[in-house]
Amino acid sequence: MCDYSMHAVASRPAKVGEMLITTSFSSGGTRGFAAEGEPNVAVCLLPGTELAFDQVVKCDQSWIWKKTTNFRVARFRKIDQHNAYRHHDALELPDGNVVLVTHLSSGQRATVLQLPVTHQPERATPTAEEHPNRNTPASAL
Repeated sequence: MCDYSMHAVASRPAKVGEMLITTSFSSGGTRGFAAEGEPNVAVCLLPGTELAFDQVVKCDQSWIWKKTTNFRVARFRKIDQHNAYRHHDALELPDGNVVLVTHLSSGQRATVLQLPVTHQPERATPTAEEHPNRNTPASAL
């Protein structure tokens, strides 16, 4: 849910409709998302979570390199999971480009639009004894 670099920070899962702010956390300057009013708690996103930013997404990797995209929406995803020493949290933009969350400019505001559908265990088909309409003819249903 949260990048490896956030393990020393208090965290919680994201909620639909909440406002998040890109934040630099004290654990080595890693950036992530925090909720309004909870600046020291990382808000963790599941892959597939959709975000809408108040303004176009802005990135910076250093004080020199800055980039502004043309997009205000993005989908959270995990990348390079095979490499334990890389950042994995990223945003996929509508044009297919991927930006690491740690490269987002601080102070950007984004609303959680939608969480991904999580896999639910399949239920077994009810037996005749368990089925509530077991004595009702199929034509009556």
